[in-house]
Amino acid sequence: MSTETAWSDRFGDSLMKSMGSPFALLTRGDGCYVWDESGKQYLDFLAGIAVNSLGHAHPAFVDAVSRQAATLAHVSNYFTTAPQLELAERLKRITGAGAEGRVYFGNSGAEANEAAFKLARLNKTGSRHRILAVHDSFHGRTMGALALTGKPALRDAFEPMPSGVEHIDSTIEALERSIDGSVSALILEPIKGEAGVIELPEGFLVRARELTAEHDVLLILDEIQTGAGRTGSWFAYEQFGIVPDAVTMAKGMGGGFPIGALVTFGWASELFQRGMHGSTFGGNPLATATANAVLAEIESAGLIQNAAARGAEIAQSIREIDSPHVAEVRGRGLLIGVGLASPIAAAVSAAALEAGLIVNAANDSSIRIAPPLIVGDDEVRLFAERFREALDAVPSA
Repeated sequence: MSTETAWSDRFGDSLMKSMGSPFALLTRGDGCYVWDESGKQYLDFLAGIAVNSLGHAHPAFVDAVSRQAATLAHVSNYFTTAPQLELAERLKRITGAGAEGRVYFGNSGAEANEAAFKLARLNKTGSRHRILAVHDSFHGRTMGALALTGKPALRDAFEPMPSGVEHIDSTIEALERSIDGSVSALILEPIKGEAGVIELPEGFLVRARELTAEHDVLLILDEIQTGAGRTGSWFAYEQFGIVPDAVTMAKGMGGGFPIGALVTFGWASELFQRGMHGSTFGGNPLATATANAVLAEIESAGLIQNAAARGAEIAQSIREIDSPHVAEVRGRGLLIGVGLASPIAAAVSAAALEAGLIVNAANDSSIRIAPPLIVGDDEVRLFAERFREALDAVPSA
């Protein structure tokens, strides 16, 4: 039995069938690279789906985990710790929530959005009972987060969903038709990552902020994939000149350590009261110490600026590839979507893997690219070479 057959059989025998078959068994990583069990090197331009902000085995990450694990890893939510307080204050600062802001810690993006769902339900003065989200959005796979997700194919097997959520088109006209005094909250991804890195229409977020403010509707932004500097600012909403009532985050803020958070602004910070929500592991010192180290490194090393500059270089390198497969390049910073001219994304992703490049087929006709924020000249050059090789390996229709 080959090594590959051995690990793939073990996976099939032991892991839940909800998980797809893995592409490889990875054994180690360093910076923007990972290696599989055969020793093959891959350039990692997915970063654990926009998670590994500092790449693999970054000294700041390793030191934070090691030091905190040797000191105090978990204490439950009956106590607080210095790393938890530091991270809460840091998130209030970088989000712009300010003194009135409040932070809830969970363990994942889905948990952050579950907290956001409950926050929305608390804004129920008068006849408010509707929560709005948009078609083709993704907010997680737990039941509340799934109810917010605008992808029926993910929800159908688990109906009935928690009630009260309506999905609308991503148009300004739909916003204006839908938002009134019966709506408690509108939740949006500034860029739809799982849909293939699709931006909302021009002016959409600004109009959403205007309408929600006019009707006392919570504007909740899901920045789980776009946050922590990935789009060339701490959070994507900064680039649109708006301030939300709440923002959810996870993924890149922990750099590979599971953590999620909901940050509330202004009057939204008064909605949750004692006993209304909680998490045994949320905000534990090991997770928060690691997130502090990751966010501090992003800030001190200029990685937000690097994301903006390298993202532009990578996008341009894709545009310069003479391939009939590339229809458009989308996204901001180091969250990039490649729109393909035909439904060949799985084949392109597989060819990239063969060439030693990890990217993601977000859907049949979109490739998602989300490298570590530390990406440099060598990685940009190597990506262009290997992505061109992958595109060339896929026949034209």
